[in-house]
Amino acid sequence: MKQSSAFFLVGIGGFLGSTARYGVSLLLSSVAGGLPLATFSVNIAGCFFIGLFSELAVSTTLVSPESRLFLVTGFCGGFTTFSSYIFENASLLKDGQLLYASVYLAGSVIGGFVALYSGTLIAKIWT
Repeated sequence: MKQSSAFFLVGIGGFLGSTARYGVSLLLSSVAGGLPLATFSVNIAGCFFIGLFSELAVSTTLVSPESRLFLVTGFCGGFTTFSSYIFENASLLKDGQLLYASVYLAGSVIGGFVALYSGTLIAKIWT
């Protein structure tokens, strides 16, 4: 497969995943109360779909390499990056890389909070 075709598949999948995520947020925005139910739902659904599509791609001929790019990298990546994060951690654990998985899990969560608050503080300084 040409690299340009791969970029196109990922881009179209990402567009569809992003718009699906926005659709879920519109559907669930009035239901949640204080819980970010749309994000929670999208993250859990994305993890399910990335697991399903990835396993079907590896274990069967139902999902071709091109379809995997479209569905896993494109759609699921656009729908939620959380699913990719969980999938990558599961892959590290499956490969016996407990240290790397632990560093990636904890580092992403702690680093994410630190980066968020740092960005917020910098924005407050600038304004």
